[in-house]
Amino acid sequence: MTSPIYAAGAVVWRANEDESISVAVIHRPRYDDWSLPKGKLELGETLIACAYREVMEETNLKIKLGPFIGTVEYYVPDGLKEVSYWSAKVIGEEHAFHANNEVDAMEWLSVTDGLDRLTRESDREILQKFLDSPFDSEAFIMLRHAKALARQEWQGDDDDRPLELTGQLQAKRMLSLYQVFGLEEIYTSDAVRCMDTVSLMAKALNIEPIVAQQLSEYTFKRNKEKAIDFAKDLIKKKETLLLCSHNPVLPRMLEKLTRKVDVELPDSKLLPGEAWVVHHRKKEVFQVDRLAAPTI
Repeated sequence: MTSPIYAAGAVVWRANEDESISVAVIHRPRYDDWSLPKGKLELGETLIACAYREVMEETNLKIKLGPFIGTVEYYVPDGLKEVSYWSAKVIGEEHAFHANNEVDAMEWLSVTDGLDRLTRESDREILQKFLDSPFDSEAFIMLRHAKALARQEWQGDDDDRPLELTGQLQAKRMLSLYQVFGLEEIYTSDAVRCMDTVSLMAKALNIEPIVAQQLSEYTFKRNKEKAIDFAKDLIKKKETLLLCSHNPVLPRMLEKLTRKVDVELPDSKLLPGEAWVVHHRKKEVFQVDRLAAPTI
Protein backbone atom coordinates (compact mmCIF):
# COMPACT_ATOMS: atom_id res chain seq x y z
CA MET A 1 0.00 0.00 0.00
CA THR A 2 1.42 3.40 -0.98
CA SER A 3 1.63 6.27 1.50
CA PRO A 4 -1.03 8.98 1.31
CA ILE A 5 -0.35 12.20 -0.55
CA TYR A 6 -0.18 14.86 2.16
CA ALA A 7 -1.42 18.39 1.58
CA ALA A 8 -2.58 21.37 3.62
CA GLY A 9 -4.65 24.48 3.22
CA ALA A 10 -6.89 26.96 4.99
CA VAL A 11 -10.23 28.67 5.13
CA VAL A 12 -9.19 32.27 4.50
CA TRP A 13 -11.55 34.84 5.99
CA ARG A 14 -11.90 38.55 6.63
CA ALA A 15 -14.23 40.63 8.78
CA ASN A 16 -16.64 43.03 7.09
CA GLU A 17 -17.83 46.40 8.38
CA ASP A 18 -21.28 44.97 9.19
CA GLU A 19 -19.59 42.33 11.44
CA SER A 20 -20.27 39.54 8.95
CA ILE A 21 -17.41 37.60 7.42
CA SER A 22 -16.35 36.69 3.90
CA VAL A 23 -14.29 33.69 2.82
CA ALA A 24 -11.92 33.38 -0.13
CA VAL A 25 -12.47 30.70 -2.77
CA ILE A 26 -10.16 30.09 -5.72
CA HIS A 27 -10.71 28.76 -9.25
CA ARG A 28 -8.25 26.19 -10.58
CA PRO A 29 -8.19 26.08 -14.40
CA ARG A 30 -6.55 22.64 -14.48
CA TYR A 31 -9.63 21.10 -12.84
CA ASP A 32 -12.14 23.86 -13.69
CA ASP A 33 -13.30 23.81 -10.09
CA TRP A 34 -13.77 26.19 -7.14
CA SER A 35 -11.70 25.26 -4.13
CA LEU A 36 -10.25 26.35 -0.83
CA PRO A 37 -6.55 27.32 -1.05
CA LYS A 38 -4.43 24.20 -0.54
CA GLY A 39 -1.46 22.35 -1.93
CA LYS A 40 0.93 19.44 -1.56
CA LEU A 41 3.47 19.12 1.22
CA GLU A 42 7.06 19.77 0.16
CA LEU A 43 9.99 17.63 1.31
CA GLY A 44 10.89 18.41 4.93
CA GLU A 45 7.94 20.78 5.35
CA THR A 46 5.43 20.63 8.19
CA LEU A 47 1.72 20.64 7.45
CA ILE A 48 1.08 23.98 9.15
CA ALA A 49 3.95 25.61 7.24
CA CYS A 50 2.57 24.11 4.03
CA ALA A 51 -0.88 25.60 4.70
CA TYR A 52 0.64 29.03 5.27
CA ARG A 53 2.82 28.88 2.15
CA GLU A 54 0.04 27.64 -0.11
CA VAL A 55 -2.34 30.40 0.97
CA MET A 56 0.31 33.04 0.37
CA GLU A 57 1.17 31.62 -3.06
CA GLU A 58 -2.40 31.13 -4.26
CA THR A 59 -4.03 34.28 -2.90
CA ASN A 60 -1.21 36.82 -2.36
CA LEU A 61 -2.83 37.67 0.98
CA LYS A 62 -1.06 38.31 4.27
CA ILE A 63 -2.58 36.02 6.87
CA LYS A 64 -2.21 34.58 10.33
CA LEU A 65 -3.32 31.04 11.03
CA GLY A 66 -5.85 30.28 13.73
CA PRO A 67 -7.31 27.03 15.05
CA PHE A 68 -6.84 23.71 13.31
CA ILE A 69 -10.10 22.78 11.59
CA GLY A 70 -9.67 19.18 10.55
CA THR A 71 -8.48 16.70 7.94
CA VAL A 72 -10.27 15.21 4.94
CA GLU A 73 -9.35 12.24 2.78
CA TYR A 74 -10.28 11.45 -0.81
CA TYR A 75 -8.85 9.53 -3.75
CA VAL A 76 -7.08 11.11 -6.69
CA PRO A 77 -5.47 9.28 -9.68
CA ASP A 78 -2.19 8.96 -7.74
CA GLY A 79 -3.81 7.47 -4.64
CA LEU A 80 -5.25 8.58 -1.31
CA LYS A 81 -4.90 12.29 -0.57
CA GLU A 82 -5.02 13.62 3.00
CA VAL A 83 -5.52 17.37 3.41
CA SER A 84 -5.27 19.25 6.73
CA TYR A 85 -6.88 22.66 7.18
CA TRP A 86 -6.51 25.66 9.46
CA SER A 87 -8.48 28.89 9.70
CA ALA A 88 -6.60 31.89 8.29
CA LYS A 89 -7.44 35.51 9.05
CA VAL A 90 -6.39 38.23 6.63
CA ILE A 91 -4.24 40.84 8.35
CA GLY A 92 -2.71 44.11 7.24
CA GLU A 93 -3.29 45.71 3.88
CA GLU A 94 -4.81 43.46 1.24
CA HIS A 95 -2.63 42.89 -1.81
CA ALA A 96 -4.03 42.53 -5.30
CA PHE A 97 -4.67 39.00 -6.54
CA HIS A 98 -2.42 37.85 -9.40
CA ALA A 99 -3.61 35.00 -11.64
CA ASN A 100 -1.19 32.19 -12.48
CA ASN A 101 -1.22 28.75 -14.10
CA GLU A 102 -2.61 27.07 -10.98
CA VAL A 103 -5.12 29.70 -9.83
CA ASP A 104 -6.75 32.06 -12.31
CA ALA A 105 -9.42 33.66 -10.09
CA MET A 106 -10.24 34.38 -6.46
CA GLU A 107 -13.55 35.62 -5.06
CA TRP A 108 -14.73 36.79 -1.65
CA LEU A 109 -18.07 35.22 -0.76
CA SER A 110 -20.35 34.92 2.21
CA VAL A 111 -20.14 31.55 3.94
CA THR A 112 -23.52 30.58 2.46
CA ASP A 113 -22.42 31.49 -1.06
CA GLY A 114 -19.08 29.77 -0.44
CA LEU A 115 -20.86 26.53 0.45
CA ASP A 116 -22.79 26.81 -2.84
CA ARG A 117 -19.75 27.69 -4.94
CA LEU A 118 -17.23 25.09 -3.73
CA THR A 119 -17.04 22.09 -6.03
CA ARG A 120 -15.82 19.36 -3.69
CA GLU A 121 -17.98 18.02 -0.90
CA SER A 122 -14.83 17.74 1.27
CA ASP A 123 -14.22 21.51 0.91
CA ARG A 124 -17.83 22.23 1.87
CA GLU A 125 -17.40 19.96 4.89
CA ILE A 126 -14.31 21.91 6.00
CA LEU A 127 -16.03 25.27 5.48
CA GLN A 128 -18.92 24.15 7.67
CA LYS A 129 -16.50 22.95 10.37
CA PHE A 130 -14.77 26.33 10.15
CA LEU A 131 -18.07 28.11 10.78
CA ASP A 132 -18.65 25.94 13.86
CA SER A 133 -15.14 26.55 15.22
CA PRO A 134 -13.64 29.41 17.31
CA PHE A 135 -12.07 30.94 14.19
CA ASP A 136 -12.12 34.54 15.49
CA SER A 137 -9.78 34.05 18.43
CA GLU A 138 -6.25 34.82 19.64
CA ALA A 139 -3.39 32.34 19.97
CA PHE A 140 -1.52 31.89 23.25
CA ILE A 141 1.38 29.56 22.44
CA MET A 142 3.06 27.54 25.18
CA LEU A 143 6.37 26.19 23.85
CA ARG A 144 8.64 23.75 25.64
CA HIS A 145 12.29 24.54 25.00
CA ALA A 146 14.14 22.56 22.33
CA LYS A 147 16.13 19.45 23.25
CA ALA A 148 18.77 20.34 25.84
CA LEU A 149 21.88 18.58 27.07
CA ALA A 150 20.93 15.94 29.66
CA ARG A 151 21.16 17.06 33.29
CA GLN A 152 23.64 14.30 34.13
CA GLU A 153 25.95 15.47 31.34
CA TRP A 154 26.11 19.07 32.59
CA GLN A 155 28.31 20.06 35.53
CA GLY A 156 27.32 23.72 35.82
CA ASP A 157 24.22 25.53 37.04
CA ASP A 158 21.05 24.02 35.57
CA ASP A 159 19.84 27.39 34.25
CA ASP A 160 23.01 27.50 32.12
CA ARG A 161 22.45 24.06 30.58
CA PRO A 162 22.59 24.55 26.79
CA LEU A 163 20.78 22.99 23.84
CA GLU A 164 22.34 19.87 22.39
CA LEU A 165 22.86 19.57 18.62
CA THR A 166 19.31 18.34 17.93
CA GLY A 167 17.93 21.24 19.97
CA GLN A 168 20.07 23.74 18.09
CA LEU A 169 18.69 22.43 14.81
CA GLN A 170 15.14 22.61 16.19
CA ALA A 171 15.74 26.23 17.24
CA LYS A 172 16.88 27.11 13.71
CA ARG A 173 13.58 25.82 12.33
CA MET A 174 11.21 27.40 14.83
CA LEU A 175 10.57 30.35 12.52
CA SER A 176 8.88 28.24 9.84
CA LEU A 177 6.40 26.95 12.42
CA TYR A 178 5.58 30.08 14.38
CA GLN A 179 5.68 32.88 11.82
CA VAL A 180 2.33 31.51 10.61
CA PHE A 181 0.57 32.83 13.73
CA GLY A 182 1.54 36.48 13.30
CA LEU A 183 3.42 36.62 16.61
CA GLU A 184 3.51 39.99 18.34
CA GLU A 185 5.27 39.16 21.63
CA ILE A 186 7.67 36.46 22.82
CA TYR A 187 8.35 35.60 26.48
CA THR A 188 11.01 33.22 27.73
CA SER A 189 12.30 31.71 30.93
CA ASP A 190 15.72 33.01 31.98
CA ALA A 191 17.22 29.53 31.42
CA VAL A 192 19.74 29.44 28.58
CA ARG A 193 17.96 26.54 26.88
CA CYS A 194 14.75 28.56 26.64
CA MET A 195 16.37 31.79 25.51
CA ASP A 196 18.35 29.93 22.84
CA THR A 197 15.19 28.20 21.63
CA VAL A 198 13.48 31.48 20.69
CA SER A 199 16.37 33.85 19.96
CA LEU A 200 16.80 33.15 16.24
CA MET A 201 13.07 33.19 15.61
CA ALA A 202 12.64 36.42 17.56
CA LYS A 203 15.45 38.11 15.63
CA ALA A 204 13.93 37.10 12.28
CA LEU A 205 10.55 38.47 13.36
CA ASN A 206 12.12 41.64 14.77
CA ILE A 207 10.68 40.93 18.23
CA GLU A 208 12.69 41.59 21.39
CA PRO A 209 12.11 38.59 23.69
CA ILE A 210 10.98 39.41 27.22
CA VAL A 211 12.88 37.36 29.80
CA ALA A 212 10.60 36.41 32.69
CA GLN A 213 11.79 34.67 35.85
CA GLN A 214 8.17 33.63 36.48
CA LEU A 215 8.60 31.05 33.71
CA SER A 216 11.68 29.39 35.23
CA GLU A 217 11.76 25.99 36.93
CA TYR A 218 13.53 27.49 39.93
CA THR A 219 10.75 30.03 40.54
CA PHE A 220 8.08 27.38 39.94
CA LYS A 221 9.55 25.09 42.60
CA ARG A 222 9.54 27.91 45.14
CA ASN A 223 6.16 29.42 44.26
CA LYS A 224 3.91 27.73 41.68
CA GLU A 225 1.35 30.54 41.78
CA LYS A 226 3.79 33.05 40.28
CA ALA A 227 3.90 31.17 36.98
CA ILE A 228 0.15 30.62 36.98
CA ASP A 229 -0.64 34.26 37.73
CA PHE A 230 1.80 35.32 35.02
CA ALA A 231 0.03 33.14 32.45
CA LYS A 232 -3.38 34.44 33.55
CA ASP A 233 -2.20 38.02 33.04
CA LEU A 234 -0.73 37.29 29.61
CA ILE A 235 -3.82 35.56 28.27
CA LYS A 236 -5.84 38.70 28.94
CA LYS A 237 -3.88 40.44 26.19
CA LYS A 238 -5.32 40.71 22.69
CA GLU A 239 -1.91 40.13 21.11
CA THR A 240 -0.78 36.83 19.66
CA LEU A 241 2.07 35.73 21.89
CA LEU A 242 4.39 32.86 22.63
CA LEU A 243 6.04 31.85 25.89
CA CYS A 244 8.88 29.37 26.18
CA SER A 245 9.23 27.44 29.41
CA HIS A 246 9.65 23.96 30.92
CA ASN A 247 7.92 20.84 32.10
CA PRO A 248 6.37 20.81 34.69
CA VAL A 249 5.59 24.56 34.47
CA LEU A 250 3.62 24.43 31.21
CA PRO A 251 1.24 21.54 32.10
CA ARG A 252 0.28 23.28 35.36
CA MET A 253 -0.34 26.53 33.47
CA LEU A 254 -2.55 24.80 30.92
CA GLU A 255 -4.48 23.04 33.66
CA LYS A 256 -5.26 26.33 35.40
CA LEU A 257 -6.11 28.24 32.20
CA THR A 258 -8.65 25.61 31.17
CA ARG A 259 -10.00 24.69 34.61
CA LYS A 260 -13.41 26.32 34.14
CA VAL A 261 -14.02 25.49 30.47
CA ASP A 262 -15.14 22.36 28.65
CA VAL A 263 -12.31 21.84 26.19
CA GLU A 264 -10.48 18.73 24.99
CA LEU A 265 -6.94 18.73 26.37
CA PRO A 266 -3.81 16.86 25.24
CA ASP A 267 -3.29 13.64 27.17
CA SER A 268 0.46 13.91 27.67
CA LYS A 269 3.21 16.39 28.47
CA LEU A 270 5.12 18.23 25.80
CA LEU A 271 8.27 16.75 24.32
CA PRO A 272 11.24 19.08 23.74
CA GLY A 273 10.40 21.57 20.99
CA GLU A 274 6.65 20.88 21.08
CA ALA A 275 3.95 23.41 21.90
CA TRP A 276 0.32 23.81 22.84
CA VAL A 277 -1.49 26.48 20.85
CA VAL A 278 -4.25 27.77 23.12
CA HIS A 279 -7.00 29.54 21.16
CA HIS A 280 -9.04 31.94 23.24
CA ARG A 281 -11.35 34.91 23.06
CA LYS A 282 -11.30 37.41 25.96
CA LYS A 283 -9.26 34.83 27.94
CA GLU A 284 -11.94 32.12 27.50
CA VAL A 285 -10.24 29.07 25.99
CA PHE A 286 -12.05 27.39 23.08
CA GLN A 287 -9.52 24.96 21.64
CA VAL A 288 -6.02 23.62 22.34
CA ASP A 289 -3.94 22.36 19.40
CA ARG A 290 -0.72 20.41 19.81
CA LEU A 291 2.14 21.42 17.54
CA ALA A 292 4.97 18.94 16.94
CA ALA A 293 8.61 19.92 17.21
CA PRO A 294 10.32 21.09 14.01
CA THR A 295 11.41 18.23 11.80
CA ILE A 296 15.17 17.63 11.69
